[in-house]
Amino acid sequence: MKRLALNKMELYLLLIIVAYSTVVSIVNPAFLSLETLLDMMRASSGMLILALGVLVVLISRGIDVSFTAVAIIGGYSSARAMLAIGIDNLFFAFAVSGLIGLLLGSVNALIIHQFKLPTLIVTLGTSSVFYGLMTTFLGTKSITPSQMPSSLKEFGSQRLIELSTSNGTVYGLSVFIIPVVLVIIATWFLLYKTMIGRGIFAMGNSEEAAVRAGFNLFVLRLVIYAFVGVLSGIMGVIYVSEVKMVNPVSLVGTELSIIAAAAIGGAKLTGGQGTIFGTILGVTIIQLLNSTLVFLKLSTSWNSLFIGIVLVVSVSITSYQERVKNEKNLIFNS
Repeated sequence: MKRLALNKMELYLLLIIVAYSTVVSIVNPAFLSLETLLDMMRASSGMLILALGVLVVLISRGIDVSFTAVAIIGGYSSARAMLAIGIDNLFFAFAVSGLIGLLLGSVNALIIHQFKLPTLIVTLGTSSVFYGLMTTFLGTKSITPSQMPSSLKEFGSQRLIELSTSNGTVYGLSVFIIPVVLVIIATWFLLYKTMIGRGIFAMGNSEEAAVRAGFNLFVLRLVIYAFVGVLSGIMGVIYVSEVKMVNPVSLVGTELSIIAAAAIGGAKLTGGQGTIFGTILGVTIIQLLNSTLVFLKLSTSWNSLFIGIVLVVSVSITSYQERVKNEKNLIFNS
């Protein structure tokens, strides 16, 4: 029951979402519709999958900025493989992309553990290496909508529930909700139902304490970064299915907004803290800001300003709550 209760940060985020949505609805009543809600759910599916991977890394006191490169490599490579071999199958795409993510994530874990290097430096470097390998050996030629395997295009268009507006516009609940729900369940199971999950929280609080408790740091890092890699591979297939084409230079450069979503949701950059529901709320706020500027008749330049303000406020609240908690427990950090 304890895990079902909202913490203060999640409550604040919910209030922000309700208040902001109310303001947008007052300014432009067209925002308050089921069509807008379902469109936002579809558009945020990929970001949420990546943000859940980032959450696991942040809890372990690490950071990964290579996940967007892994995602586009997985999506691009799987589409190219399907065209080259002639296998037009969605599960094949997920298998190839997920396997590529697993391998690249494991490479991150091996380098971080073996050479004891900061996770930011390693993943920043491997991001360039992975992307360079793809452009060198697979090229940078875009796959156009007419060339895309039909199974990917159909996946991007399918809906679990289909509705229509009064003027005949068709909309509905995208099938992307299925992998999103499966990833949420997998992340919940990993963090709260396995010893590996306990080890990830322990490592985030103190690596030395985690070792003394009997956790193998190499195994933990391997699971963490391989997990992020697999989620990136899944997101890569969803992304190419949604846009119905592959541009190898897309996605790279969007890492910060996804890390910001996890941080806004309450994941501490210093490790040991973060929740799945908080991350969902963080992604919701980012997606709200991305989607509602048009309803407010503002230019996209306001997007970075709003996201920056929300990020600073949320991180400040998290830091303040931690300081108050430490003072109550007579814990003083230098």
